[in-house]
Amino acid sequence: MKCVLSFCVIVVFLGLAQSKEKYTTKYDNVDLDEILNNDRLLNGYVKCLMDDGPCTADAKELKANIPDALTNGCSKCTDVQREGTKKVIRHMYDNKQDIWKQLQAKYDPEHVYLTKYGPNLEML
Repeated sequence: MKCVLSFCVIVVFLGLAQSKEKYTTKYDNVDLDEILNNDRLLNGYVKCLMDDGPCTADAKELKANIPDALTNGCSKCTDVQREGTKKVIRHMYDNKQDIWKQLQAKYDPEHVYLTKYGPNLEML
């Protein structure tokens, strides 16, 4: 009985620990404005995300987390990451429709996330 109780406590503890899990904050200080306003830098990130070029460490981390963030509504994002995501989405949607459409075709080909999050684009 004690073994079963101990196992249940461990499972509950692990479940709570996982629900509070966040993405790494290692790259939270990346200057998003510098990237968004520099076509050379932005295109490097896009090539990485599209599997058309090499990835910097932060782009590789971003690429690895995009599917999970889309699926879970950025639930593992820190506040800084959530605000950065809004900034990038707003910039791409308003100023880089060609890139926006490429990324959408790769990461949301069936428009599942556009349907889910699209109404919020106007509020970003």
